[in-house]
Amino acid sequence: MSDGKPDNPQRGSVIVGTGACVPERVLTNADLERLVDTNDQWIRERTGIRERRIADPSQAVSDLAAVASRQALEMAGIEPADLDLIIVATLTPDRWLPSASCTLQEVLGARHAAAFDLNAACSGFIYGLGVADSMIRSGMLETALVIGAETLSRIVDYQDRSTCVLFGDGAGAAVLRPCAGGRGVLAVELRSDGTQGNLLEIPAGGSRLPASHQTVDERGHFIKMRGNELFKFAVRSMESVSRATMEAAGVAPEDISLLIPHQANYRIVKATADRLGMSEDRIVLNIERLGNTSSASVPIGLDEAVRGGRLKLGDRFAMVAFGGGVTWGAAVCEWNPALAEPLHERTAGAGAAAGRSSVT
Repeated sequence: MSDGKPDNPQRGSVIVGTGACVPERVLTNADLERLVDTNDQWIRERTGIRERRIADPSQAVSDLAAVASRQALEMAGIEPADLDLIIVATLTPDRWLPSASCTLQEVLGARHAAAFDLNAACSGFIYGLGVADSMIRSGMLETALVIGAETLSRIVDYQDRSTCVLFGDGAGAAVLRPCAGGRGVLAVELRSDGTQGNLLEIPAGGSRLPASHQTVDERGHFIKMRGNELFKFAVRSMESVSRATMEAAGVAPEDISLLIPHQANYRIVKATADRLGMSEDRIVLNIERLGNTSSASVPIGLDEAVRGGRLKLGDRFAMVAFGGGVTWGAAVCEWNPALAEPLHERTAGAGAAAGRSSVT
């Protein structure tokens, strides 16, 4: 319960459930060869990607998020009605209003949860994790659902071979609950630099350049990227924030069982891991199968690590991402859902407990 004081050092948060969803349709490099001037070898050598998943025209971000969320809730043993907060990290919401998170709240039946969207591009899940962790630590709420979800295929220009080969669709989710301080989520560090915003952007569609015949004709509603400059910035930033977060958590790279990086590009991931002195067997890699799914890539990687048995109870793992804005961030966590405090029964008709926000 919130008392207006700073975070309680005796209270922390822990991830108690994960989930993921990727669409059924597979878009291979061979498929792209028929759309744009490219080839399989060129794509694999520069990105490490062989295929990516593409959402069905009937699927929106909230649809993918709902599947991932239900999996995470089931693993956590949490009912939607027990949620106090839903954060959807996305840059491709169903629509600008209402938010994808409010749509998801309705779909799940999470009638007591406050809900909002968060856009930090590819760093979005880690930003959302940091927000949820802070709110749990403060006592403002007990149970949070954080999702990274994207339908990037809707904003990719399939005439631009430098970007269309990179991106895919998907969603990943995590449920957080309170635990004793110094356990669970050990540290989160978030960074941004707006002076580098033009490295990765969608120029049109907002209040600066509202949609018009001209912006559509100029293809201004698609992702534009300055890849070479972004590559250098990404490697430096992901290494530095990883080290800062590990230091804040009181661990060294050799103490980390598994690194779950944003799947932007195999060469970026490999360069970051090399700088941290981490071998490939300690890295989650799914870019070959899924491509770059932006905010979804880290939680999808987390769910694959959990369900694939790569994370054991008590393991400490790191997550790191870099995205447009530019934004970057990292989290160091302990995998042990059993650390969570027991779920308290909600008072009938009272929404959330006193001192917590609620939506009715």
